[in-house]
Amino acid sequence: MKHFLQLRDLESAEFEHLFVRTRVIKERFKNYVAYQPLADRMLAMVFEKSSTRTRVSFEAGIHQLGGSSIVLNTGETQLGRGEPIEDVARVVSRMVDIVMIRTYEHAIIERFASQSRVPVVNGLTNDYHPCQVLADVYTWVEQRGSIAGRTVAWIGDANNMCNTWIQAAGIFGFKLNIATPAGYAVEGKRVQDAGDHVELFTDPMKAAAKADLVTTDVWTSMGFEAETEAREKAFRGFTVDARMMAMAKPDALFMHCLPAHRGEEVSAEVVDGPQSVVWDEAENRLHVQKALMEYLLLGRIDT
Repeated sequence: MKHFLQLRDLESAEFEHLFVRTRVIKERFKNYVAYQPLADRMLAMVFEKSSTRTRVSFEAGIHQLGGSSIVLNTGETQLGRGEPIEDVARVVSRMVDIVMIRTYEHAIIERFASQSRVPVVNGLTNDYHPCQVLADVYTWVEQRGSIAGRTVAWIGDANNMCNTWIQAAGIFGFKLNIATPAGYAVEGKRVQDAGDHVELFTDPMKAAAKADLVTTDVWTSMGFEAETEAREKAFRGFTVDARMMAMAKPDALFMHCLPAHRGEEVSAEVVDGPQSVVWDEAENRLHVQKALMEYLLLGRIDT
């Protein structure tokens, strides 16, 4: 049994398999060919953080694979009344086949997984967002081929997306330029673990120079709303606009995990422009997560 709490939980060969399966599963979906290998399987989705793309993609995905889902919001369960997360894991994992959790502290999902009898998937924590970056890397592969040896520019906050891109750089073999304002830099240990795959910048224009892919996220993630005003001041100059995209390669792509705040972390002309693949990214959450659930529940399938 495997969990998917961060990208490092899987090996390079497993990601290669997932991308092959994603392509096959997506083609079937686009051609209206039913594929339901998870008939009678149940997915439990636990939400402490609100969600649009995560809920829709997982709920639609498990149903398209023939399974069912149940949604648990912490305010509607004993979790909201202080029941230990380990006890919840022991009970829920006896009743369902796979669990997706979207929460704040990464330790919560680790504690749940430690007592779960079924695979646990990270739908987002404050530290990592592996399903999103899995979809992002697949989107690049779908559009341009291998990402190995390419340069990705991360512009903005050193948040869970940034942390996951750092892991991805080592796994998939690309260069990651990270530009953050003073006071919002990446934790030193994360950079050390990434080795020479990561370079840090305070000037976003320099980070974007000659990049194959430019990506960003909101300046204020969920749970940090009290810092909004301070962050808006600190991140001035970090908007991904046409001038910044012009620093990247002429055929560079732009990605954003969404929701996007036009006029803040990205301009409307970029997110809605011809270099943007944000809608393909969003759709690919559905397909990579179907491949992931198939793999976690059934193992390797080569048909």
